Amino acid sequence: MSMLPCPVPGPPDWRVDWDAVSEEFSWIREMRQCPQEPRHHAEGNVWVHVRMACEALASLPEWQNLAELDRELLFAAVLLHDVAKPACTRTEEGRITSRGHSHKGSIQARRILWEYGAEVTKREHVCALVRHHQIPFYLIDRPDAQRMALSISQHARCDLLAILAKADALGRVCQDQQNLLVKIDLFEELCREHGCLNRPWPFPSPLSRFEYFRREERDPHYEAHDESRCEAVVMCGLPGSGKDTWLTINAPNIPVISLDDIREELGAEPTGNQGEVIQAAKERARVLLRSGTDFAWNATNLTRDLRSQLVDLFTNYHARVRIVHVEAPRESLFVRNDQRSRRVPPGAIERMIDRWEIPDVTEAPIVEWWENTNVLRRRAGGPMET
Repeated sequence: MSMLPCPVPGPPDWRVDWDAVSEEFSWIREMRQCPQEPRHHAEGNVWVHVRMACEALASLPEWQNLAELDRELLFAAVLLHDVAKPACTRTEEGRITSRGHSHKGSIQARRILWEYGAEVTKREHVCALVRHHQIPFYLIDRPDAQRMALSISQHARCDLLAILAKADALGRVCQDQQNLLVKIDLFEELCREHGCLNRPWPFPSPLSRFEYFRREERDPHYEAHDESRCEAVVMCGLPGSGKDTWLTINAPNIPVISLDDIREELGAEPTGNQGEVIQAAKERARVLLRSGTDFAWNATNLTRDLRSQLVDLFTNYHARVRIVHVEAPRESLFVRNDQRSRRVPPGAIERMIDRWEIPDVTEAPIVEWWENTNVLRRRAGGPMET
């Protein structure tokens, strides 16, 4: 995380060195110009709040006592937790709102950290903390509090999330600050009670974990039984990341349903309506599913919504789904894309990055992350997996 524009505070004074922050970072300039609702943030604009939250974090004994890596991850998350407020801020009925900034912020944080070259598991832990940073303020009031706590624990450490929320609450001027701090304490106690405060909830198996989050009212202790008849490999990743290379090396003998190939067969443009292409691909998948044949579905599949449609289809035919995410450093990715016979316009890739969601371990029984630098190397299937 040393590539962030602000060095992580350290002993003995734990001072945040704001003099090291460069004005060249557009996301910082945008936060400086973004107003906030005075009822919740009387301190001023978003950047004022972020600075106050970072300073509050650096003063917390529970943060200072963390391992160095955890301090780095958490400082990065606090620095980026409101990065999407400028894109989400609106005025509605005379009040300023930034609805949706947590989810969008996790995507924007991913782009920033990817471009800085952060290691994938560290980066995704930061993104998960950003994604869930508001949940400690209200989880205790939700009827599905246990389910949500168990879900969060698969992506981020809940004890770190509680510290982030505390820094967020202390780094503002508002009338309900004390109430927020009480809610954070209750969040922490709930996670402790359910055994997922500083570790992922230990499901009996990856399949049990997948089935728990796929079905309502399932006991998290339930041990699911594998009734699959075949394996469906769902590839995902940006153009030029190395999905074709992965398939050539790791699955050379199974049929591949390639959306690029189908577009070429149908004469369809990659930027036009994809309905006909998707329908043709799903029909080919159903033929293989009915016969119990292993196969791969090769497309970008950059969002959870897109992947979930495929996972539901394949699982309903009793296929075991294996999601394989492949990524490459920014420079390598654009160079490889330029060398492809089916080159994607760089502007289109930039737009894809703005909605890029990495698959997590709750999406399928098997989720793998692979990095493609000079060679393909497998990483964990989630920030909380080793």
